[in-house]
Amino acid sequence: MENYRIEHDSMGEMKVPAERLWGAQTQRSLENFPIGWEKMPGEIIRAFALLKKAAAQANRELKPEKMPDEKCAAICAACDEILEGKLPDEFPLAVWQTGSGTQSNMNVNEVVANRGNAIAGKKLLHPNDDVNMSQSSNDTFPTAMHIAAASAIHGELLPAVDTLINTLKRLEAENKGIVKSGRTHLQDAVPVAFSQEISGWRGMLEADQKQLVLSLDGLCQLAIGGTAVGTGLNAPEGFDKKAANILGGCTGIPFVSNPNKFHALTSLDRIVFAHGAMKALAADMMKIANDIRWLASGPRCGIGEITIPENEPGSSIMPGKVNPTQCEAITMIAVQVMGNDATIGMAASQGNFQLNVFLPVTAYNFLRRHTVI
Repeated sequence: MENYRIEHDSMGEMKVPAERLWGAQTQRSLENFPIGWEKMPGEIIRAFALLKKAAAQANRELKPEKMPDEKCAAICAACDEILEGKLPDEFPLAVWQTGSGTQSNMNVNEVVANRGNAIAGKKLLHPNDDVNMSQSSNDTFPTAMHIAAASAIHGELLPAVDTLINTLKRLEAENKGIVKSGRTHLQDAVPVAFSQEISGWRGMLEADQKQLVLSLDGLCQLAIGGTAVGTGLNAPEGFDKKAANILGGCTGIPFVSNPNKFHALTSLDRIVFAHGAMKALAADMMKIANDIRWLASGPRCGIGEITIPENEPGSSIMPGKVNPTQCEAITMIAVQVMGNDATIGMAASQGNFQLNVFLPVTAYNFLRRHTVI
């Protein structure tokens, strides 16, 4: 490391690349856990930025002597830059780190502090004393997980399901009156209207949609304010509710403080429940995709009852062949979601005493995709 600066933490000095905004604890994690290519999901980093901003605003109201306007403004400005995607290279840590996610919490604390100091033009913020004020990694990481999960379901998954439901409603109307063979045990059965078959697909998605909405009730309950073990040590009275209200106001999602922080810190049952609804959706999508590709099979020597779009060539040696590629992509995604769910269930069973230490792998599998911050 040719160009570096010296940063300090409770364990001593660390060399940090001069151009980076992170500090000693992030650098230690980078050097101690060079495992795999899986990085902390961008959704978690964004959730942390929202949380640090809300915490600073709550502390400004409840502890103005320790969080004056100047410090709060610097923290908020740095968090806004993260939310705007301006600092994507400052969050390099692997999923495979401490099970509480402490190092990613500190990564965010260090980046916000150093960027806030640059904005302020002076040494104003400390990662622990200011950015992490009234918090612990043990309550911030579960909170960030809930923020990220609720935001993904509320802002992306539910609208996508709604779009597909509306598409199926349109197809029902367009195919009204068309009668075909029903099939059970893969054998011909009694007649059924194609619109009725489509209505079954629509009904599955509407049921999945309701389950996803129901899961938001649990995800909206946040652990923030529990600090280290659920007692709220070092957090002022009312901090949990105020921070949750601020988060609700800036996201449009009705976040509230979990009234039982001992539950919130050690259990991942709300995440398990929400991902279970996602697995149900994946199972139904698998069924719908398989039905479509069977009905489109052939088209001459198979069932051939419906025609699929000709989106790309289906073979490198058979001109004119068209494959159900979109259906195949969906079925592969479905089995991946089912695999993710198995990991999440196992991870959630590992809560010991006052904390679960399988948080990063749970977050990664719940939010498993690659996005920019």
